[in-house]
Amino acid sequence: MEIACLDLEGVLVPEIWISFAERTGIDDLRATTRDIPDYDVLMRQRLRLLAEHRLGLHDIQDVIAGMAPLEGAGEFLDWLRERFQVIILSDTFYEFAAPLMRQLGHPTLLCHRLSIDQNGLVTDYHLRQKDPKRASVQAFHSLNFRVIAAGDSYNDTGMLAEADRGILFNPPQNVVDEFPEYPVVTDYHAFRNAFCDASLRQITA
Repeated sequence: MEIACLDLEGVLVPEIWISFAERTGIDDLRATTRDIPDYDVLMRQRLRLLAEHRLGLHDIQDVIAGMAPLEGAGEFLDWLRERFQVIILSDTFYEFAAPLMRQLGHPTLLCHRLSIDQNGLVTDYHLRQKDPKRASVQAFHSLNFRVIAAGDSYNDTGMLAEADRGILFNPPQNVVDEFPEYPVVTDYHAFRNAFCDASLRQITA
């Protein structure tokens, strides 16, 4: 049995924090795991900026409510789910993800949670577990699943390394340069072909 593990932002939906930065005009909020490999450093920067500008969960959710999956993402995900068990492994938060998951047909999502105070301000974040993407692939292996994983950023590379096969989808050049062992695709047609090549079964795009 084979499981497909996908990152969410940058693979199926736009980067939420970049969209929020564009709405608020706070350029430092544009930073993602494509830029800062250490997720805790990145999140502490985000929490500090939110506190400085008195921006809360509702402000972020307002932006997310107007977002849509990347063009072609829904069709790709439907194709993938017909051929694999599909799990979304993301470093987003359940408090963010619901509107986008609804548009994608509610795939299984494993991500994190936020702490929100009585004024609706984001005070902290809580990982589901340490190194969650890699740990999830390890857990699927313990259940005798073969795993094909795909992502776009530094925080996906542990998952790709643990998987039986890894794929980079539309990554920045710095990630390509640092991880040349993974095939790189930049559109959903090539993404389908990459999953066909990675599978041990005879499937077609």
